[in-house]
Amino acid sequence: MNSAQFDVIIIGAGPGGIFSAYELMQKRPDLNIAVFESGNPLKKRCCPIDGQKITSCIHCPTCAIMNGFGGAGAFSDGKYNITNDFGGTLYEYIGKNEAIDLMKYVDNINITHGGQQTKLYSTAGTKFKKLCMQNKLKLLDASVRHLGTDINYIVLNNLYQELKSHITFYFQTQVTHIKILEDGFQVDYGDNLSAVCKQCIISVGRSGSKWMEHICKELDIPTKSNRVDIGVRVELPAVIFSHLTDELYESKIVYRTEKFEDNVRTFCMNPYGIVVNENTNGIVTVNGHSYEDSSKQTENTNFALLVAKHFSEPFKDSNGYGESIARLSNMLGGGVIVQRFGDLIRGRRSTASRIREGLVTPTLTATPGDLSLVLPKRILDGIMEMIYALDKIAPGTANDDTLLYGVEVKFYNMEVELDQNLETKYKGLYIIGDGSGVTHSLSHASASGVYVARNIAKKSHS
Repeated sequence: MNSAQFDVIIIGAGPGGIFSAYELMQKRPDLNIAVFESGNPLKKRCCPIDGQKITSCIHCPTCAIMNGFGGAGAFSDGKYNITNDFGGTLYEYIGKNEAIDLMKYVDNINITHGGQQTKLYSTAGTKFKKLCMQNKLKLLDASVRHLGTDINYIVLNNLYQELKSHITFYFQTQVTHIKILEDGFQVDYGDNLSAVCKQCIISVGRSGSKWMEHICKELDIPTKSNRVDIGVRVELPAVIFSHLTDELYESKIVYRTEKFEDNVRTFCMNPYGIVVNENTNGIVTVNGHSYEDSSKQTENTNFALLVAKHFSEPFKDSNGYGESIARLSNMLGGGVIVQRFGDLIRGRRSTASRIREGLVTPTLTATPGDLSLVLPKRILDGIMEMIYALDKIAPGTANDDTLLYGVEVKFYNMEVELDQNLETKYKGLYIIGDGSGVTHSLSHASASGVYVARNIAKKSHS
């Protein structure tokens, strides 16, 4: 069997993989680089759900929302949070200043590839910090570049046009095994095909969590259990949160519950956005998108409310726990369930007519139901407490007609044992992005890609 030969192979064309490839192309144009991606090129990524003929997930072989060039973030809101306060623990490996510098470098690349008209928001000096503190809430610090789903697509397309003439892309190509060779690595894929390389970068994102666990077991790379975040996506009239979103765009707010002292946080805020389905390993969960183009905007804002769950002994499978809750929701609702907040607090399921008569028009076709039959009481109590806390800084959040979609689950990869170069115990095998369990955001994943590419560029010169 003849194997294709490369200097560097990158597995996964999400933000980590893209920025690794881009930086290597800039620093070492002489290197022969290949990118393997299980999904489609950007222009062929199209979810069949149209809201009319197809209203729910039909379980495509590879999910167009989760896989393909641009990764799971391609159709997200295109938010690049420049901060060490959330989004991952990259700074623990490379240092806080280096992490911020790399995020700013990535931001600059996004600006020069189509994002020049977009706005950088900041929590610095905002009056909302005090308002949150007065109501037992904590507003986290960040600068946020909001590209929007539409501009994010343009930026990614411009990056791809630049990359494709220098780098070999293998789309719709599932890598099956990685083998350690004396002087590099063998990457097996497809039907008994393989490629070899001197350096290998794995950047498979969250949707590659099961694959990553399998590879780590095969190669005996130590891992430790990470957390899983479970909750709902809230949808309400945009005017209720406009005083916050107009100034901050996204406000990351944390609340410590009185009952259990659990942390509940807002996540992925989408002003004037839409709620969407996503498919992770065959399980349908909920997410949100929003657009920079005003003609694509809605009258609603949506955001997630998530509770983090960590497990130790004897149970360690955080993702398995999250999956079982999502499967229960899929079983009861045939996919995503939607419920009015007023129905939840009254202990009754929502009906299509009650939702239709409400003040909030849903942006996702979901099954009216009862989230208390799906979410554990402790998690649901925390979410309800958080909604009442947010109502104090954004009156109207706890209105009866506020919609809750469930479930939203953020799966985190097992945290892989890596050194300060994001390198495994096998020299030349790097694991970056959300697939490593180290990063949980577009900005951190992209920064990790640049960081590893610079290390390889230096190494290849020496």
